[in-house]
Amino acid sequence: MTYSEQTQTGKKEYAALKEASPEVMGAFGDLHKANVKDGALTVKEKELIALGIAIATRCEGCILSHMNRLIKEGVNRDEVIETINTAVMMSGGPGTVYGGKALAYFDERQ
Repeated sequence: MTYSEQTQTGKKEYAALKEASPEVMGAFGDLHKANVKDGALTVKEKELIALGIAIATRCEGCILSHMNRLIKEGVNRDEVIETINTAVMMSGGPGTVYGGKALAYFDERQ
């Protein structure tokens, strides 16, 4: 399965969870909307941070989600690689595995 196909599957699963638990998932969505807008940090900067955390915590769905937003924000490959490197610094070996997944997804989308 390609990373793009995994993203589509994740969206369907999220929609099913939102339907099953609208109050909690609605609150989560509101939290996301409240944070992901320009402030002291740009949306792109916040999404780079989120990508690094997703790599460090080994959340493939989060990697795909934040990479999609980063691509919309005009991220370049060097920014992705530096974010991956920082995640590896903070998480060690597992960061190399999930960082590789993040870079592969970015490259697939280009």
